[in-house]
Amino acid sequence: MAVDFKSILRVVFIGLSVIIIASNRAIARPQRGDLEFLPVENYDCSSMRKDDWSSDKGNRETRCLDEENTTFNETDYDLLIDNDGRGFSFVNIVESVFFAVANGIDSIMTTIIGTEKNFKPRSSRVSYKNYQLIRLYPSSQGHVNDLKDLKETEPEDVKFWIEPMYNKTTDVVIAPDLVSDVKIFFRNKGIDFKVLMPDLQKIIAYQNPKMTKEQREDLVMTNGHSMTWKRYHRYGEIVKYLEYLALSYPTLAEVITIGHSYENQPIKMIKISTGPNKEGEAKPAVWIDAGMHAREWIGSAVATYIISQLVEKNSSYAKLLDNSDWMILPVANPDGYEFTHTGDRLWRKTRSNHAENQDDSRFLQLVNHYTGWLWGKCEGVDPNRNFDYHWGEMEEGGASLDPCHETYAGPRAFSEPETKAMADYILANKQNIRIYLTLHSYSQMWLVPWGYTYSKPSDYSELANVAKKAIGAISKIHGTDYQLGTSAHLLYPTSGASDDWAKGVAGIKYAYTLELRDRGTYGFLLPASQIVPTAREIWAGIRTIARLITCNT
Repeated sequence: MAVDFKSILRVVFIGLSVIIIASNRAIARPQRGDLEFLPVENYDCSSMRKDDWSSDKGNRETRCLDEENTTFNETDYDLLIDNDGRGFSFVNIVESVFFAVANGIDSIMTTIIGTEKNFKPRSSRVSYKNYQLIRLYPSSQGHVNDLKDLKETEPEDVKFWIEPMYNKTTDVVIAPDLVSDVKIFFRNKGIDFKVLMPDLQKIIAYQNPKMTKEQREDLVMTNGHSMTWKRYHRYGEIVKYLEYLALSYPTLAEVITIGHSYENQPIKMIKISTGPNKEGEAKPAVWIDAGMHAREWIGSAVATYIISQLVEKNSSYAKLLDNSDWMILPVANPDGYEFTHTGDRLWRKTRSNHAENQDDSRFLQLVNHYTGWLWGKCEGVDPNRNFDYHWGEMEEGGASLDPCHETYAGPRAFSEPETKAMADYILANKQNIRIYLTLHSYSQMWLVPWGYTYSKPSDYSELANVAKKAIGAISKIHGTDYQLGTSAHLLYPTSGASDDWAKGVAGIKYAYTLELRDRGTYGFLLPASQIVPTAREIWAGIRTIARLITCNT
């Protein structure tokens, strides 16, 4: 009979972990068991406010559900007593024994499968069947506090796509087993809501049209490559496209490997240049990166569209290329991006594991280590919280020190090889880079530093005036409206973000974050049919700002 060694380890691991953690560690956040259901009176929908929303005016009517009259109520929870001061500790004995046993297991597993970093267990694809995307309309600070409590209580089953803010809509994904209860919670708290997607998996299934082998071969025969902006592509296809361009346009395009990801994938960018200017000097450059957050596919698609315009249609942009160079990194987080195609469509972070860097006890480091190996959870760092400029500042909630959190800043600044590679290349070329643009989604915003504080840079007006012209050019293509402001004011504070670092450390004056389509109808699951419209309008805005800053035309 075959022995499932990993299952045996799980049983042993769970038993010892429960004993030690229950005895030695305070509760870090409220748990689902800390919520109880209590009968309440019928909810009166007429009390909802609906005349002061900051956006989405067409969806502000009152929405209620006829569900049974129950509600979530948070109960007080007690912190466990710290036994560190006692002379005799059963926990310490168990921890020591467990640590010794686990070291032996670690040696055995290293012999069998090699080091943890090289071991990549095959992960099954995450299904979002019957997960719902719900839009919330918090109309008081009390509502915001309720939502933040819910976010901390149910981090695995209630995922906020947008941070809760007063009088601004918030989008949240809710797991099937909690949908009914959480809707009751919203109703009894007086928080208006609307279901945007009743089943995320159906949207995921239809978001990206499949391409047959024959269709791919036809594209290669016709165009020389398989890239099309009618669908989203895997990282390997994007890299092949960059290499095709470098081979086909050797005097214009150069592919540069600026580093390697945690999983050892090459991080490829393309430099597009016609050479020095008439005086023989290097031209001012525009930097564009995308795909920092893995699930934001539209950013990488727009970046490759811009690359195709500058290279394959270079004759249409001769003056622009005469006056500026372009450095474009279409996928800044290749591991995470690939994982969204193969494992979890809504994955956000990198795929690294920093369990050994946690500041917990030796035992808890071990727990993190084997939790990652046995269950594959709590991997990754939010790359847009990992840059070394006001890194790790938690006062405004812009980042997290919890490895399981989606905005985990990492154990230290530039802990991720992806962010370090980006920063090193930018710093080596900062004397030529005049514009820094990072493409994200969603919200349709043109964001100006700073993100880490509500204060604005001294040259904010200058940066905003240039951005206004770009937004005007965007609007002329399809009438799409983009908001202008700082991340802290329009979204939420973000410490350790790349645009703040580009301006504050690299000294690039014109540093912006672009939050692409849409406003939340599809959110991160923007259909492939919107790639070209989004790319056309963004390219118009970027051309405008590039001409203003590098060409003065």
